Amino acid sequence: MKIVRVKIDRENPASLDIGRIDPARLDATSEAEIETQKAADEAEAIRDAAKFARRARKRLGLSQAEFSRRIDVPLNTIRNWEQGKRRPTGAAKALLRVLNNAPEAALAALN
Repeated sequence: MKIVRVKIDRENPASLDIGRIDPARLDATSEAEIETQKAADEAEAIRDAAKFARRARKRLGLSQAEFSRRIDVPLNTIRNWEQGKRRPTGAAKALLRVLNNAPEAALAALN
């Protein structure tokens, strides 16, 4: 194992590693700015979930209606996932991951 020693100059923010914070900048951030960033992060997560749900379905080559029937989920739920109105959670999220990674086995198990 290789050991690397890093010297951090707290006065020079450029010397901070990625993932480290700049305390002065953090202290200068208002609560409103934090809430704005949280909302932006949530919106991005919803877009990512929508893309994932759509990609899993398209990878199987199924229409929304056929996908809905095959996985026994209401069609409106599939539409809401793909439009980013709702996010799959819990078992639905796990099912989408399985369908994405092992589609044949997942569909066989659902039949």
